[in-house]
Amino acid sequence: MIDHNGSMFFSSGLMWIFWTVLIVGIIFLVKILDTRDKESKYLGDKKPLEILKERYARGEIDESEFEQKRNELKS
Repeated sequence: MIDHNGSMFFSSGLMWIFWTVLIVGIIFLVKILDTRDKESKYLGDKKPLEILKERYARGEIDESEFEQKRNELKS
């Protein structure tokens, strides 16, 4: 399609580049939003101290690390 200036934007490669960038941008945005949604579902409504207590109970962290992180959360 030729516009008033005589350029052929719609039939040129620029149109393909435009649509490619637009589609890739939309896909990227959807992936970011989907990742954030999964993270919030994983954590649920748990508070950081509850998560810390669970990690200590499972043996993922030792007592000194638990106390250090608990004090950091309180401050």
